[in-house]
Amino acid sequence: MAAVAARYDKFQAIDTVVLAMSTDSRFVHKIWQEQELSKMLPGGVPFPMLSDAGGKIGTAYGVYDEESGVDIRGRFIIDPDGIIRAMEVLTPEVGRNPDELLRQVLAFQHVVKTGEVTPSGWQPGGKTLTPGPNLVGRVWEQWKP
Repeated sequence: MAAVAARYDKFQAIDTVVLAMSTDSRFVHKIWQEQELSKMLPGGVPFPMLSDAGGKIGTAYGVYDEESGVDIRGRFIIDPDGIIRAMEVLTPEVGRNPDELLRQVLAFQHVVKTGEVTPSGWQPGGKTLTPGPNLVGRVWEQWKP
C-alpha cells in the first residue's frame, strides 16, 4: 500500500481513484497511519483506507478468509462502469508490483479509448493490435514476444 501511495500522483494524473480496504477498524487504520505509514511516506497514505469489518465486501470479491477473519491481500482494477477488469490476489509473503498496476491501468484506458488491444508487456506508446478478421491467424506478422 505504501508503494502505491508513493506513486499516488501518477495514479491521479491518469484520473484513477485509489482506495485501500481491510477488515481492520478505522481506529486501527488511524494508528497504522500515524505509527507506521507516516514514517514510510511524509503524511502517510493519501487515499482513503476503508474498513470491511465482518468481511462482507471481501466475501463479495472472493478474498475474505472466514477462518482467520481477514481479507486476503489483493488488488482490483474496476472500470468506471463498475466492471472488474483485473484482479491479483497474493498471500502476504509476496508483495505486489505498483508499477505493473500502473501499466495495467494505462493499458485498460488505452483499450477503452482506441479499441486496440495491448500485447504482453505492452508499455504506453508501444505496439498495439487491432482486433478483427484481418488479424486472425496473422498475429505473428505484427507482434513477436
